Amino acid sequence: MAVDALDARILRLLLEQPRTSVREYARVLGIARGTLQARLDRLERDGVITGTGPRLSPAALGHPVLAFVHIEVTQGHLDTVANALADVPEIIEAFSITGGGDLMTRVVARDAAHLEDVIQLLVQLPGVVRTRTEMVLRERVPYRMVPLVDAVEQSARKKEEGRTRGSARPPAQEA
Repeated sequence: MAVDALDARILRLLLEQPRTSVREYARVLGIARGTLQARLDRLERDGVITGTGPRLSPAALGHPVLAFVHIEVTQGHLDTVANALADVPEIIEAFSITGGGDLMTRVVARDAAHLEDVIQLLVQLPGVVRTRTEMVLRERVPYRMVPLVDAVEQSARKKEEGRTRGSARPPAQEA
């Protein structure tokens, strides 16, 4: 699914002003409310917009420790282990990966002892061979999407300009 320059402007506005009304977004963008709503619906349907809820801080919820736990899994048990991870509330993300391990999880904890308890729970799951944990010291680049949306918009604008230039035909020459 291609995201054009207007889609990118819509996405940027959603990211920068998530609590604004559709009517206000349309006004800021200079487009009809119906046009905006149709594009929002398409972006959701196509999986570009995957959620609209607030981003929460695990630290503010009493879980300031963040770690990445790599999990090596016995062959044939990846789905079973992944399903079991979904039952552990301290695991806030899990990914299948290549390289050193089969799964990488993002784990939050109240303190180092709590993190150890979570890891001990993980190593006891059937199919888990071993884990490797990396504790986060400090976040250097927070989760962000605006720079990516800006890059997508620039690319879409270049494509649109290329199509506009390509459609301009030179004047016909007389014989």
